[in-house]
Amino acid sequence: MSPGPRAGRWLLAVAIILLVLSSVYMTSMPGRSYSESVPPLSVDEVELRDRLREHVWTLAGQIGERNLWRREALEASANYIEKRFRESGYGVASQDFVVAGATIRNLEAELPGAVLPDEIVLLGAHYDSILGSPGADDNATGTAAVLELARLLAGKKLARSIRFVAFVNEEPPFFQTDDMGSRVYARRARKRGEKIAAMLSLESVGYFSDAKGSQGYPFLFRLFYPSRGNFLGFVGNISARKLVHQSIRSFRQHAAFPSEGVAAPGWIMGIGWSDHWSFWKEGYPAIMVTDTALFRYEHYHSVTDTPDKIDYARLARVAAGMAWVAIDLASAASSR
Repeated sequence: MSPGPRAGRWLLAVAIILLVLSSVYMTSMPGRSYSESVPPLSVDEVELRDRLREHVWTLAGQIGERNLWRREALEASANYIEKRFRESGYGVASQDFVVAGATIRNLEAELPGAVLPDEIVLLGAHYDSILGSPGADDNATGTAAVLELARLLAGKKLARSIRFVAFVNEEPPFFQTDDMGSRVYARRARKRGEKIAAMLSLESVGYFSDAKGSQGYPFLFRLFYPSRGNFLGFVGNISARKLVHQSIRSFRQHAAFPSEGVAAPGWIMGIGWSDHWSFWKEGYPAIMVTDTALFRYEHYHSVTDTPDKIDYARLARVAAGMAWVAIDLASAASSR
């Protein structure tokens, strides 16, 4: 027997209520996104802007496309990252592994925790670019931010340890396979029993637009978020909702920069599209910090993803804000 009109309306009403409640659950965030006029960069932020520009231009301009098909460029990028970590006072560990007969590597620097050194906050970004692209926004910007976060936080005494990791092989055809650099890293971490309390993947963080209609979204998210692509996104799955909230709360407290967040099922388009996915697979809380890449950036995965497209002043504000996020996460009480 089919339901009558009244039952059908009731079921539709229930479905709408459930959709609204689930949407609120996914999209509601602590604090408020910054909406006032942005103040001028401080002296320190100007220096940060210039250093970020140097990193991006070296990786995506001087070196250019860097992947397994351009092995020398990929290794030149790894050498540059290692040099910069060392200049900031860190020892650098290299996780070598073989793909298609070539030895490639993830790179790791660590700031030891003073109270809970076995609890780790991991800030990571992939340094490879997709075939055919110099990869300025994707992901020289994320790599540059990790390098500068390492420099900004060097020598600080925090409760938890902070790891800065540059991953290889994030881009297709290795994306979400066993040859993805972050997948190799996360599996080893789990095998070693490492306590990664939070993993933040900095993925494409340098392109912003104030133009109305410049921001796109998957699914129904356009109903809940602004149409201008001038904000930094904090993205996680449902299991990482607490980490999304902790991170965006800290960012909003410290950074004069717009921000939006979401904690949604990982199967939704874009939610798991970076190295944080590898840590989900091992049961670690992990999120992506992003300018939303293809949902905003017309040069995504193309030959025109070049360093001149990046807004270095806004990238500096992002990096400065993320330094405070890292500090707050590394100062958190033990989860044990």
